[in-house]
Amino acid sequence: MPSVGLAVIIVLFAICFDFINGFHDTANAIATSVSTRVLTPGQAILMSAVLNLVGALTSTSVAKTVGADIVNPSSIPQTVVLAALMGAIIWNLITWYFGIPSSSSHALIGGLIGAAIVARGTIHIVNWVNFLDKVLIWLFLSPVIGFVAGYIIMVSLNWILRKSKPTSVTRFFSKAQIASAALMAFNHGSNDAQKTMGIITMALVSGGVLTVFQVPLWVKLSCALAMAFGTSIGGWKIIKTMGMNMAKLAPVNGFAAETGAAAVIFTATMLHAPVSTTHIISGSIMGVGASKRFSSVKWTLAETIVWTWVLTIPACCIMSALVMSLLKLI
Repeated sequence: MPSVGLAVIIVLFAICFDFINGFHDTANAIATSVSTRVLTPGQAILMSAVLNLVGALTSTSVAKTVGADIVNPSSIPQTVVLAALMGAIIWNLITWYFGIPSSSSHALIGGLIGAAIVARGTIHIVNWVNFLDKVLIWLFLSPVIGFVAGYIIMVSLNWILRKSKPTSVTRFFSKAQIASAALMAFNHGSNDAQKTMGIITMALVSGGVLTVFQVPLWVKLSCALAMAFGTSIGGWKIIKTMGMNMAKLAPVNGFAAETGAAAVIFTATMLHAPVSTTHIISGSIMGVGASKRFSSVKWTLAETIVWTWVLTIPACCIMSALVMSLLKLI
């Protein structure tokens, strides 16, 4: 099949992945706003979709990390990208079905590593230094930083508001949480949508359609719109897990969790790190819940989520490796 024809197929799969990423990760930005009843599900999803779209168009630094810094696109066939996308899509659908918040970013990166190793028959095809520096370290650090940020912000707010009336606090943060949810949605778009931009551009370079790694405008728009459309569909199962089942949240708690998570994601984006927004907001919610008392967090659910985080990269690595093996036979 001509490389351009295969590139078209890969673009279609990538847009499908971004759409699934949109409804799978909708909860990242709006779970706390819905659970505290500050916004209705419809209002929250609409706001998140628009700001995901805007955020996705702001930068391409994370796209380069995913599409060029872990595996050299000139060193692999286009089928590697296709296999990576297929493995990541399968994982996202499995975790969405069971209502478990997992990382679409790590699913894609794990798939890319597994497919590339099978395609070239060597582990040296992967830039392990960049993988360690920009992915693996953040895999472990980001939820911890999110937890600490949520905990510190919530403790600080409790001290600042210690003499305020509960009704006044609720009234104020019912409005303030809309702003924090908007900030979270924007930062989610600015980091998450770039990963698919990177993978599409990687396929275009690998197939010779592009000579240098530079994200075209049509790729930015396609990924941003696909994620926004996916977000508009919503992902109620994961919204329920994160916003209602993990810890009981009031508007002030939701504000603290979203503000802490948005700050961590923004920092990671500035450092060109493709972080998991799911990990960060989950950690931040746990930190906010733990600021009341540690028993406020449902740690059995948290344990399930953490195991999913740990398994995502190796599971997608294996799935995409199997897909790549089949594609080589075909």
